[in-house]
Amino acid sequence: MIRVVILFLVISSGFHPGILKGIDNVVIGEELADRSPVTDKCVPENLAFFPGEEVEYLVYYNWGILWVNAGLVRFNVKERMFRNRPVYHFDAFGTTHRRYDWLFKVRDRFQSFVDKETFRPVWYGMDTYEGGYVARDIYHYLPEKNQVITITENSDRPRQTDTLNIKACSFDVITAIYAARNLDFDSYEINDPIPFSVLISNELYDLNPRYLGRETIRTRQGATYDCIKFSVELVEGFIFSKGNKMSVWVTDDENRIPVLVESQIRIGSVKAMIQSYSGLRNPETARID
Repeated sequence: MIRVVILFLVISSGFHPGILKGIDNVVIGEELADRSPVTDKCVPENLAFFPGEEVEYLVYYNWGILWVNAGLVRFNVKERMFRNRPVYHFDAFGTTHRRYDWLFKVRDRFQSFVDKETFRPVWYGMDTYEGGYVARDIYHYLPEKNQVITITENSDRPRQTDTLNIKACSFDVITAIYAARNLDFDSYEINDPIPFSVLISNELYDLNPRYLGRETIRTRQGATYDCIKFSVELVEGFIFSKGNKMSVWVTDDENRIPVLVESQIRIGSVKAMIQSYSGLRNPETARID
């Protein structure tokens, strides 16, 4: 149920650092070591966040008339050096509450390193445990070739390595969240599609979220926000049926913080609602209570 939030909120916990340790030895040879920097920007300028931001969400699952507070999602932004380049380190952490682990235990983590100048992802790591099913992905981007080297494994398949051709500004799921926060929604009309290419499970998808206008959202904690609303058609699979859409509301200010995410799934629906935040880059002008 928490995986529903991944496309625009992503979660994690129970991460195994071993999949990251020594990963350079797995994929880096002369071909990767002597890369020339790419200067084309995927986001003209980041005005929505800076390192030190942390945002937390509660995840609710709905089945019939029952709403259950099923889990917790936490995002934070750090900065570091990666191959002699300054990068944003996006880290998403989440889990089902322990009292529901007997029903369906989730322990997932997603991380991404993104070049601070170009906003192109350079590295992505995913480690998930969902109801006994384990999946681990590593994406190692080659921006100068518009390629990505992927290392993937899961409960059904041993580790394998592939090289994929991608579009110039293709994001992983966590980088897509932060890129979307920098969109200029004032340049779109109602129902306009917004081009977005996202790499999910070794497949490149054009998700094309649609701008739906502005609404006011009140949270369970009693806070009220002026919001921008958009939706995205989800990738059909184990969780989603064909035609399922996710609705997202972000603050209508320069922070563009996701406040609420809702989606139907194969059984029931899910909702992620903002719980707390700190380290914002800009004043909270969208909060109206």
